[in-house]
Amino acid sequence: MEEERQETEEKQNPEKHWYVIHTYSGYENKVKANLERKVRSMGLDNKIFNVIVPLEDDVEMQNGRKKIVKRKVFPGYVLVQMIVDDQSWYVVRNTPGVTGFVGSVSTQPIPLTEEEVNHILRPEGENIRRRPMLDVQPGQQVLINSGAFESLPATVAEVDRERGKLKAVVEMFGRETVAELDFEQVEKI
Repeated sequence: MEEERQETEEKQNPEKHWYVIHTYSGYENKVKANLERKVRSMGLDNKIFNVIVPLEDDVEMQNGRKKIVKRKVFPGYVLVQMIVDDQSWYVVRNTPGVTGFVGSVSTQPIPLTEEEVNHILRPEGENIRRRPMLDVQPGQQVLINSGAFESLPATVAEVDRERGKLKAVVEMFGRETVAELDFEQVEKI
């Protein structure tokens, strides 16, 4: 229903497209709020339609329990659905925290393709990223189960739960080598 309405609106106004703007990292929500406030105060509802910070649900382990948290899909970026003209471009470009349009050639930004928009704005239930969980601490032993170091034991040096990666020290040819591995590439011994 929502998609049909959106397609009808886009057919009525073929100049309306989605664009990506680059922001200072961590300022995405402030940029969204500032831009929406500017649009209302300047009466640009007919040129700037939607401002979105794409989020996804991420399953995370905390104290042995699964917890779903919201994560930014593209940190440092905000999507804007708009009709680009001198006024709308100026308003977006001069919003505090905005560093520019992504993919712009001189002053003309390049819109996202329909496929890109559909992928980014997929329905809420389809955007849960299930990160593999591995409960290990630095100093623990793991076995590497894939990749160049497959079937070798390793000692965990660092754990990056945010990215689902760890650094492990592998002994090979009498030397220690540090390898960055995904959680799927190791198992606890």
